[in-house]
Amino acid sequence: MKIIILGAGQVGSSVAENLVSEANEITVIDNNPEHLAALQDRYDLRGVAGNAASPSVLQSAGAEDADLLIAVTQSDQTNLCACRIAKTLFNIPTRIARLRSADYSAHPELLGPENFAVDHAICPEQIITDYICKLIEFPEALQVLEFAEGMVTMIAVRAFPGGLLVGKPLKTLPEHLQGIDARVAAIFRRDQPIAPTGDTVIEPGDEVFVLAASSRIRRVMQELRRMDKPIRRVMIAGGGNIGLRLARAIEARCQVKLVERDRHRAEVVAGSLDKALVLRGDATDETLLDQENIEDMDMFLALTNDEEDNIMSASLAKQLGARRTLALINRKSYVDLVQGGRIDIAISPAQTSIGQLLARVRRGDVAAVHSLRRGAAEALELVAHGDARHCKVIGRRIDELPLPEGVTIAAIVRDTGQTRTEHRDLVPYEVPIREVIICHHDTVIRAEDHVIVFCVNKKLVSQVETLFQVGWGFF
Repeated sequence: MKIIILGAGQVGSSVAENLVSEANEITVIDNNPEHLAALQDRYDLRGVAGNAASPSVLQSAGAEDADLLIAVTQSDQTNLCACRIAKTLFNIPTRIARLRSADYSAHPELLGPENFAVDHAICPEQIITDYICKLIEFPEALQVLEFAEGMVTMIAVRAFPGGLLVGKPLKTLPEHLQGIDARVAAIFRRDQPIAPTGDTVIEPGDEVFVLAASSRIRRVMQELRRMDKPIRRVMIAGGGNIGLRLARAIEARCQVKLVERDRHRAEVVAGSLDKALVLRGDATDETLLDQENIEDMDMFLALTNDEEDNIMSASLAKQLGARRTLALINRKSYVDLVQGGRIDIAISPAQTSIGQLLARVRRGDVAAVHSLRRGAAEALELVAHGDARHCKVIGRRIDELPLPEGVTIAAIVRDTGQTRTEHRDLVPYEVPIREVIICHHDTVIRAEDHVIVFCVNKKLVSQVETLFQVGWGFF
C-alpha cells in the first residue's frame, strides 16, 4: 500500500516503524525536519517537511495516488482538516484520524463523509486508559487483551516458582482446569519464543500467553499464577489526559490519589473528579510519598509525559512499599530494561495503541490486532470468508493447515445460528448467540468464523493474511 502518515511524533514514528517493515511505501509529513531526518535514518521511507493540512504539501507527498492517510499529529484540528482535504481534493480511499478530545466522540456526525470525512477515529489516550483498567482488574497480568467484542481474553503472566502448572507438561492442563477449556498460545523464555506442544514444560520466569473465554479466564489464571489481592488503593502520578481519564474510570471502585505538579492543572483535574483526592506536588519526592502512605497503595501508576520521571517515581514507590507499580515509557529499549525489576509493568503508549491502526491496514477482514511484547509479536482476529474451494482455511482441520512455524491458531468465535432478545431503551431486538471454541488439532474452521491467531514474530503476519485470503473465483 501507498501510505501517508501525518506527524512524526511518538505515535507517527511507531506507525511508520510497523508499516515500513511490511513492504509498504511510506511517506511521513511533519513540520520538524529533524524528526523526519531521524526517521529516514532508521527506516526506508520518504519525509516531507511542511504543514500536514496544506493541500500543496499533501500533493508533494503523493496524495493523488495514495491508498491510505493516517493523521496522527498532536492537533485534532490539523488531523480533521487533513482528512477533509484528502477526501475532497485527492479522493484518498481510507482516512484515519487521531482525535485526543472526547468532544468529537460525543458527536460522531461531525466525522461523516459530508463533514470531516474521517473513516476511522482513534484516541490513543482512551485506548491506553482502557488497557490500564484491565491491568487493574487483573493485577497478576503483564498484558490483558480482548477479542470478539470481549468474548475471548488473552492474558500474559509470569510463571512463578511453585505454581500448579510449573514443572508439568502442558497436556496436564485439562486435569487441573476440570472441564474449562483453555489454550497456551505462546511461551517466551529468556525473551526467546517457544512453540507450545503437549510435552512443553513451563519453567519459573516464563512469560506465558494463555487464552480462554472471558468468563473463565480468572479460573485459568489460578493455575499459572498466584492470585493477588484485588486493587483497592491507587496512586496516580500525572494529571494529564491519561491520568485524568483513568482516575475518572476507577474512582467509583478504588480509593484514588492523584499527584500533579502544575497548580493550574491540579485545580482543573480536581474540578473534573468526584471522589479522587488531588494533590499538588512532585511524585518523585520521597517525603510526599511517605506522607501519603505509599506503603499502603495496592498500585502506583506513573503516567506523566516525562518517561524519566515515570521511571524514577515508580521505582521509588516500589522501594517505599507500593505493592505493584506501572510506568508509561516511550522508548522500547527502556521498557525492556526496567520491566520486571522495581517496575512491575512498563507500557509503551505508542505500541499499546497501535493495534487499532494496524487492523485498518491489514489485508483481508481483520477485526482486531494486538501488538505484543513491545511490537515483536502480534495477535490477530481474522474473519474467514469464502468456501473450501476458494479459501485455504475453510473446511480443514487445524493440523491440515500450512501454518508457518511460530503461528498458533488459538480460538474461534462462531455464530450458533440462534438469537436472544435484548432491550435497548425499552425496544426489543435480536442478538446473535456466539460460542467460544478453543482450538485443538482436529478443530475445523467454518465460513464466517472469527479466528484468533498468535504470531511470535510480526514478520509472519503477511503469510497468515495470505492464508486467509479468498480466491477471485469466489466472487
